[in-house]
Amino acid sequence: MKTPLATSLRPDNLKKFFGQEKIIGKNSWLRLAIEKDQVPSLIFWGPPGSGKTTLAFIIAKETKAEFISISATDSGKKDLKEIVDRAESSKRLGVKTILFIDEIHRWNKAQQDALLPQIENGVLILIGATTENPSFSINSALLSRLKVVILETLNEDDLLKIINRGAKELGLKIDKKIVKLIAHLGQGDARRSLNILESAIESGKELSTSLIKEIINKPQLNYDKKGDQHYDIISALHKSMRGGDAKASVYWTARMIEAGEDPLFIARRMIRFASEDIGLANNSALMIANNTYDACRNIGLPECSVILAHCAIYLAKSPKSIAAYKMYNITIEEIRDSGNLSVPIHLRNASSKLMKDLGYGKDYKYSPEADDSEQTYLPAGLRNKKFKNLKIK
Repeated sequence: MKTPLATSLRPDNLKKFFGQEKIIGKNSWLRLAIEKDQVPSLIFWGPPGSGKTTLAFIIAKETKAEFISISATDSGKKDLKEIVDRAESSKRLGVKTILFIDEIHRWNKAQQDALLPQIENGVLILIGATTENPSFSINSALLSRLKVVILETLNEDDLLKIINRGAKELGLKIDKKIVKLIAHLGQGDARRSLNILESAIESGKELSTSLIKEIINKPQLNYDKKGDQHYDIISALHKSMRGGDAKASVYWTARMIEAGEDPLFIARRMIRFASEDIGLANNSALMIANNTYDACRNIGLPECSVILAHCAIYLAKSPKSIAAYKMYNITIEEIRDSGNLSVPIHLRNASSKLMKDLGYGKDYKYSPEADDSEQTYLPAGLRNKKFKNLKIK
């Protein structure tokens, strides 16, 4: 089976590693730890193609440790036991073992817990890689024993260096415009950039910008419906609408649609926004957001995309009021503080003779037909309490 170009060109030392200057640059703590051979167990958290696997491989090479790489998608506790036996034998010979687990977030709690004694006893140095937020995807016991290292999406300058290095090692001369186009289409992902280059080479055609565009019809957007991009981009949409920026609101809406997000998810968040951020300042916003949801459900994509854009612009441009949102949250705090207060007897439902005999509903004034200016509606303990100066307009 042919080795992918991205794998065969993987650098084996820090001099050939491009990008991630913040974490691996001169005098950074990780670089110093590598140089002093004092690398602890780590979690590399970053987007695809940012260098997680490569950096783990380089650390093993630089520290002369045995490097064992597995993927959490096709391994488990049985594989770990075999690795531990091997690592214990290596340790007796004075050789350290670095276990790299790609997509470690896919291991369940029991599998992750099995790593704890091996880390504590120094049998293994663990380097886990994840695209998910470790706070949510790694159990707390394991996470407390690891240092989290955040890798950023590579910029185009880094990708230019990676592509040029790959071309040089392959003995190719590539036009600068083509290299720049590949770097742009790589979308911050080194593996993707090299895959584009590999596909172009394997096509047997002359390398050209038209060939590259033929290989990649449109940029692949980094987006995971269950991952951080999912939450980061919907957060960006919410905050853009809150800030009244219609252009940004449509941009983030379109990003999600083009990346394959469920339009009903976007519409549901717009409904929430209509009450949370617009509320009483424009009651029509809730109706429009709800109609947007119905329209998306009825006609689906691609037709509903413009409806979502329409709604995003309307919500962004609408006046804002958070009175309903604030009052609900303040009320929840009060309920948690004051507990299960009794319903005033005049507000209770007298659904039987016994309840009527007990006074349920007695002295209740029917508001449409009687003066109820003196009637109270809150439990006795809250009647004269001010709710943090909240004003409802």
